[in-house]
Amino acid sequence: MSDPGAGPPAAPRRIAPAELALLASVFVIAACGLVYELAAGALASYLLGDSVLQFSTIIGTYLFAMGVGSWLSRFVERQLIAQFLRIELLVGLVGGLLPAGLFVAHSLLPAGAAASFRVLLYALVLLVGALVGLEIPLVMRILKRHFSERYALRELVSQVLTFDYLGALVVALAFPLLMVPHLGLVRTGVLFGLLNTAVAIWALWLFRAELRRWGAYALACALVFGVLCAAMVGADRLTSWTEDHFYGDRVILRENSAYQRVVVTAGPAGVRLFLNGNLQFHSRDEYRYHEALVHPAMAAHGAPRRVLVLGGGDGLAVREILKYPGVEQVTLVDLDAHVTRLFREQPLLSRLNDGALRSPRVEVINADAFLWLESQRGSYDVIVIDFPDPSNFSLGKLYTTSFYQRVDQALAAGGYLVVQTTSPLIARESFWTVATTLEAVGFSVTPYHVHVPSFGEWGFTLAGHRPWRRPEALPPGLRFLTLDGLPAMLHFPPDMARVPTEVNRLSNQVLVRSFEREWGQLP
Repeated sequence: MSDPGAGPPAAPRRIAPAELALLASVFVIAACGLVYELAAGALASYLLGDSVLQFSTIIGTYLFAMGVGSWLSRFVERQLIAQFLRIELLVGLVGGLLPAGLFVAHSLLPAGAAASFRVLLYALVLLVGALVGLEIPLVMRILKRHFSERYALRELVSQVLTFDYLGALVVALAFPLLMVPHLGLVRTGVLFGLLNTAVAIWALWLFRAELRRWGAYALACALVFGVLCAAMVGADRLTSWTEDHFYGDRVILRENSAYQRVVVTAGPAGVRLFLNGNLQFHSRDEYRYHEALVHPAMAAHGAPRRVLVLGGGDGLAVREILKYPGVEQVTLVDLDAHVTRLFREQPLLSRLNDGALRSPRVEVINADAFLWLESQRGSYDVIVIDFPDPSNFSLGKLYTTSFYQRVDQALAAGGYLVVQTTSPLIARESFWTVATTLEAVGFSVTPYHVHVPSFGEWGFTLAGHRPWRRPEALPPGLRFLTLDGLPAMLHFPPDMARVPTEVNRLSNQVLVRSFEREWGQLP
């Protein structure tokens, strides 16, 4: 029952335009702050190695710096709006130009100057993080000062944090799916620098009656906006210059997929493919790698009809598999549809694999191999596993007992599988960890290695439930592999000989840690 003495219900409180503008600025501030954090983490992975370590340390440093900025905000007592304007312009300028500046610095620093680049990277992350940490406390205090009669403290905190977290959610989804694939890191950074500057311009207009030296702030906004617009216009030219300088050869293709930066270079010695700055192959010697990867397993099987390739979206392993007339079906499972499309449709790249991905015998499936195998019910005579090295935990899972158990279920009873297994010379412990892990699943393993000039000594591990025997014949026309040369590939000198290692499981990922340590020792 209603209380007859009670007045009419209170009308819902309307949000004033100035109040709504400030809350909207919280949304933009949160979005921009997260973009700078993600961009720094992605750059660290691209330029210092695709590693979860880089992302973790960048995120940790950035959050720490935000905490420092929030603490420093307590000392900002006067001219809150003017201080907020200055901080927005600084964040927009430094954060917006962070990706471009780091790309340029990485290109100009001499080889072996990774330590100097790290100092610059973390200094910029600390600076941007501290400035971002100052923003939200100042917005809350401005709202409280100008709308104190409308807000209880709990409502103020609730409103601000709601818009803050919504902005972070939008960017977390859009950054990998829309921004980086379509804009690239440089333009993405500049775009959000412009958004920070737009917040400053909006605040300049909103509080124009309260600001001293309004003209000076208007000039500062115009200058920052002009610099960022110039950076947006010149982003492609800047990216081209830095990549040409970084890769040495002429860059003939530079594109972003949903998963990685794809760069193809051409020079007097041939064509090279880089994914996230890491060399995948050089056309002058890739035949050594792919012949060694494919033929010891294929030829030893005798009569493979169904072959599965996991990874290897460039189609070069498929090219070698199709040299066997008895092969009826090749299934290629690669995560990145952008890469498989390039190597199927781009004339220069499709020539490298002899048009293998257009063969009627080849089916291309773009999926996560770990998940795809879970639902796979087929049986394959040979499985070729050509994944990138286990430089982070998302790749490391593809070298675990859990993954190899799924591979085992897809392998025919008398079949063989082969795994590219990094360098047994540079990453000796990592190489033998793969062999130990395959043995833990129940496979009989045959490790071997070859010399690929672009990579040095490179290793492979062949496995099956029957021992591997030296094949009696190889396909005609091979440029490197011979029957007489096979025994030498099985011999490991003392500096590459087997060492005791742990089994790589999803629960420990020891392979990622050993890979980081061993490859990290290189200058």
